[in-house]
Amino acid sequence: MTPFGLDSDAGSRWRRGRITAEIAIVLSLSLGASAVYSVVSLINKATTPEGVAGQVSRLNTSMSDRPVFDLIYQVLAVAFDFAPVALVLFLLWEPTRSAFRRLGFDFARWRSDLKWVGILILAIGIPGLVFFGVSRLLGLNAGISTNGLADYWWTPLILIARALDAGVVEEVIVVGYLFTRLRELNWKPWAIILTSAALRGSYHLYQGYGAFVGNFVMGVVFGLLYQRYGRIMPLVIAHTIFDMIAFLGYPLALLWFPGVFA
Repeated sequence: MTPFGLDSDAGSRWRRGRITAEIAIVLSLSLGASAVYSVVSLINKATTPEGVAGQVSRLNTSMSDRPVFDLIYQVLAVAFDFAPVALVLFLLWEPTRSAFRRLGFDFARWRSDLKWVGILILAIGIPGLVFFGVSRLLGLNAGISTNGLADYWWTPLILIARALDAGVVEEVIVVGYLFTRLRELNWKPWAIILTSAALRGSYHLYQGYGAFVGNFVMGVVFGLLYQRYGRIMPLVIAHTIFDMIAFLGYPLALLWFPGVFA
């Protein structure tokens, strides 16, 4: 039965329009909005006398000079970041199958998932660091400060939470949700993979041109893996580990490679 008594063609158009509108709403509440702000940020950096390479993009900055309130703000920011994830899980939930199972966002195949996490770290994580350094030296990226928090006892915990935040939000929405909905719109696999990768690259443009390229390549690899195995759990874990290393290892990176990270 089609909605509102429509014939099959009209019902199909209605469903396609609804899915398209849903995608637009979800992205406008999450990473699509980040992509727009990122493009504006890149234009702003590129049109200053210093250019992109002469500026620093700061992540995980303090929100208050008072430690207690800084912690409260940090916890609230992480918690509310998960709201779009809750939304897409709700939208994808089926009467006979949970959204977690539908996206492969569970521990049902944890041995296989961990194998792929190791492969992704070797194939993406290490080359990604090298690519960032080369892009920075070529003037294609801004400097990156991944730890702008003061030195409190809770700082490492917040950085870990931020890494988990990024891993879950990005992979659930940009891969799990977007792949599912675009398949329902009958998009071809490569069109889905490239669209997802382009979105991933676009909301990293605030870091510079090299960040777009690096994250686009990462998006293609992640997309191929999800297309083949239908599980986002290894992607979430690998992404979280990437960011944990970037956030917690920033002081050492700054000490060892000041010309790249300063």
